[in-house]
Amino acid sequence: MANSTLTRQRSEALGSTVALKSAMAVTGVILVLFLIAHMYGNLNAFAGQEAFDTYSHHLRELGEPMLPHGGFLWIMRVVLLASVLIHTYAAVALWRRAGRARPVRYQVTKRVQRSYSSYTMRYGGIMIALFTVFHVLHLTTNTIHPGGRSESPYERMVAGFQPEFWYVTLFYVAAVIAVGFHLRHGIWSALATLGINRQSRQRSLNIIATVIAAALTIGFLLTPLSVTFGLVE
Repeated sequence: MANSTLTRQRSEALGSTVALKSAMAVTGVILVLFLIAHMYGNLNAFAGQEAFDTYSHHLRELGEPMLPHGGFLWIMRVVLLASVLIHTYAAVALWRRAGRARPVRYQVTKRVQRSYSSYTMRYGGIMIALFTVFHVLHLTTNTIHPGGRSESPYERMVAGFQPEFWYVTLFYVAAVIAVGFHLRHGIWSALATLGINRQSRQRSLNIIATVIAAALTIGFLLTPLSVTFGLVE
């Protein structure tokens, strides 16, 4: 009986709103740190093919000899996948819980806020998920290869964003903008969840969230657009 009660209490604690919001905040931080590192890697394209391919190759050697070749990347992939799954589960659970808790329709101002949150977090999240699958198949596994297959990450990237494949670039741009809006709202929500978003700090934190989201958005757009417009060849 005692064990059953303890198990139920643990389950309720893990499923509480506070626990779900905390899980979203922590996994969100992990994903933002990954995006910053990934953006840095992408910007190596401006240093040329050798620099970009060398960076990609070194990622597979990190941790050697303690880790096997490519071991660090697999650890990172597992952590990222777990973070995405936990983040998504918490988001869906909180969304469904909020819907059950508010049977009365929002007033006009509340509907505007809800609409912004819905499009940036829920629908934007769906677009990001679809894009992530395409992005991995395109630039990681080389399964989808507009412009032709290549063992060089640099050549795959340059070939894939050529002007004739404008639809690939357009999809990339739309997805990155969705990431930017998602980040803007997500950083703000995470700061509130972690107790940092106090009244006296709201203006500063609003600026911080906007700057981080804008910097990542611009950073990720620079490379594909530079290839499309002939600045990177």
